[in-house]
Amino acid sequence: MKKQIDVMGSGLIGSLVSIYLAKRGHEVNLFERRVDMRKNRISAGRSINLALSDRGFRGLAGAGLQDAIREIAIPMYGRQIHHMDGSQSFQPYGKEGQAIYSVSRGGINMRLMELADQYPNIKIHFEHRCVEVDPKSAKAKVLNEASGEVVERTPDIVIGADGAFSPVRHSLQTKTDRFDYSQTYIESGYKELVIPPDANGGFQMEKTALHIWPRKSFMLIALPNLDGSFTCTLFLPFEGEVSFSKLNTDQEITAFMQEYFADALPMMPGYLEDWHANPTSSLSIVRCNPWNYKDKVCLIGDAAHAIVPFYGQGMNCGFEDCVVLDELMESLGDDNWTEVFNNFSRLRKPNGDAVAQLALDNFIEMRDKTGDPKFLLRKQIESRISKENPSFLSLYAQVTFSPHISYAQAYQAGQRHDHYLNELASIEQVMDKWNTPEVQSIIRDLLSAE
Repeated sequence: MKKQIDVMGSGLIGSLVSIYLAKRGHEVNLFERRVDMRKNRISAGRSINLALSDRGFRGLAGAGLQDAIREIAIPMYGRQIHHMDGSQSFQPYGKEGQAIYSVSRGGINMRLMELADQYPNIKIHFEHRCVEVDPKSAKAKVLNEASGEVVERTPDIVIGADGAFSPVRHSLQTKTDRFDYSQTYIESGYKELVIPPDANGGFQMEKTALHIWPRKSFMLIALPNLDGSFTCTLFLPFEGEVSFSKLNTDQEITAFMQEYFADALPMMPGYLEDWHANPTSSLSIVRCNPWNYKDKVCLIGDAAHAIVPFYGQGMNCGFEDCVVLDELMESLGDDNWTEVFNNFSRLRKPNGDAVAQLALDNFIEMRDKTGDPKFLLRKQIESRISKENPSFLSLYAQVTFSPHISYAQAYQAGQRHDHYLNELASIEQVMDKWNTPEVQSIIRDLLSAE
């Protein structure tokens, strides 16, 4: 049965879920508070470049968009670590040929909007902001930002894809009983900086890597863009001895950059202009439950599970949401929306929680551990086990390159791995003792625990 479905938010997840719904024959009205980014030079939201991995490509494949997005993506085969002494080291993400892909948030969003526009049963309304939703009837109030008029909508279903500060979620929180909600901010914020192309329009650093300057309590990262530039993001505590609160003058900013990022600074001639022009933004985690109210309202993407960006899985998780919702519509039927939404919330909630924790853990790994000898030894051990036992997948491989393993399953596997990898790393000269009974016994225990 065809339904009238209002999707709030035409960001990455809103655009993609609209396409999935339209392919099933539903009439979709897609509401976006911003102007059309295809016609206006505006930010696509948070400026941090996105890392597209196998889960995300699986979601795009359902919309037939995976090849088009590969055309605007740059493969990154590992982390290029920039140490304090100016030396560098490379840490591959997976096996040879495995990569995550740097994509522009705006670029991929515009491609998704272009595809959505091709469907006659999708209508996009720009400069229309959802104000509130009645979960019991799916009636929605939408503000026309241009005219100031509030339009009352009466769709059959409302999908909230309206981000971390979702008005749709707020309506569920305030208008239904026993709705659990929490929002947590981490102590660090971020600021965008830019490494421009060189004089010939080329890349100033290796383009097929995600560059990291780990500095214990803070870090700088850089992801490549098609124009030869790198989008850099400084993650730094808001308060403390080394923090944004201590960097108020050009002299303080320059001294900080010279001390901690000396090799990056010569490649960033406009760092002061970028520092003052770009805001210092916060990072939060949203958890809520349930993600739906009966057959009338459902949350998806950041509206349901906003996370910090340190595993590069926010977009990928949201795209996977679209796949799971589509699979439930296929198996349970488009006329059984209560069961579809109940099962969607039940299945995806544990995975949203797991990826949120994974992202927090990876922040500590990227910031504190990527230059640590003990961490590098663990990675060396893990890599050798994987090469000798192809069925063994590291936590990172399960999350990034294995879309049919859930986030929750991957997180649990990572917890099991930790015990055995730490035990192996504690053996002195373990790589030289690899074939000894002691080492091989621990490896067998690790493999049998899978």
